[in-house]
Amino acid sequence: MSEYTFKTPTVREGPAGRHRLFHFYKLDVGVSIAKSGGTYSRVRYVVDEDVADYDEFYRGGYRHTVSEATKAALIAGGVGVTETNFTAI
Repeated sequence: MSEYTFKTPTVREGPAGRHRLFHFYKLDVGVSIAKSGGTYSRVRYVVDEDVADYDEFYRGGYRHTVSEATKAALIAGGVGVTETNFTAI
């Protein structure tokens, strides 16, 4: 069975600071993906103590190794994960 590197989706946020020049600069922020009760969801602001409550948790901005079955489930989960979020190992 193949394995893949999964990079969570990102959103572009800005401004990146308070100075007026920061209004021209935006940051790509990773969005976490969580599975609870068989349903995937996007999680923006998670408390570390709550991570253990999820069946699966993929922290935003990181790369995770997943199986082919998990890849298919994430794509079908309807949370904005596409084929471009995966790289074959």
